[in-house]
Amino acid sequence: MDATITDQEFALFQRLIYRIAGISMSSAKKILLVGRLSKRLKHYGFTSFSEYYRLLASGAPGDELQTFVDLLTTNETYFFREPQHFEYLRDSILPARRTSNPLRIWSGACSSGEEPYTIAMVLAANLPNTSWEIFASDISLAVLARAQDGIYPLERAHGIPPEYLRRYCMKGVRSQEGKLLVRPDLRQRVRFGQVNLTGPITGIGEFDVIFLRNVMIYFDAETKTKVVENMLPSLKPGGYFIVGHSESLNGITDRLRSLRPTVYQKPQ
Repeated sequence: MDATITDQEFALFQRLIYRIAGISMSSAKKILLVGRLSKRLKHYGFTSFSEYYRLLASGAPGDELQTFVDLLTTNETYFFREPQHFEYLRDSILPARRTSNPLRIWSGACSSGEEPYTIAMVLAANLPNTSWEIFASDISLAVLARAQDGIYPLERAHGIPPEYLRRYCMKGVRSQEGKLLVRPDLRQRVRFGQVNLTGPITGIGEFDVIFLRNVMIYFDAETKTKVVENMLPSLKPGGYFIVGHSESLNGITDRLRSLRPTVYQKPQ
């Protein structure tokens, strides 16, 4: 029989994931937590969630805390999610550029990679003779590994415009049958790295555009403010900061001006 979790045990995990990743996990997520962590209890032969929490709190083994984070921070995404943002990138941001410097874009919570690869398709199609770079980060090493592989179930292709699908993706054969593969030349244009947005961020340079979409819904107001303040030094003056359609920076920062709902700009 699967172990059940008490309110007290759930509260311990709530505090732990908040401390590590800034995620506010409501009581409505209890079933999700039990489903995702039960396999770790079975792995260790534990009969209670308290035993697993004590293992995490003891600091050993070293990679188990990362596994815990991976299990609780993996969120679903897909290609060309909220397509208005990619249309705005194509139709407003790219034409407004007045510099020959490489365009740099940061996908700040890239999950399994669909967002940065979507951005890469837009840039490859619309900046054929311009240098550009994409940096994609997440706190989960597991999703970053999947993102770097650039392999997805074939049904995930439905959101990709047909022209982009032909130019930048391949259909898997033999052992990859039923899979969609991002073409290697496009994959090589995206650099992935682990970043915890709630902590100090260094060594990644400055960006013309930052995408931070559909992640702040998991943060409380204090953490939202901290995350945006941590990221803003990496945004160039005049750069764009884009959040998800269900998110807003109102009351979070006064260092960006709103251009339209979910799109903000750092003053020059």
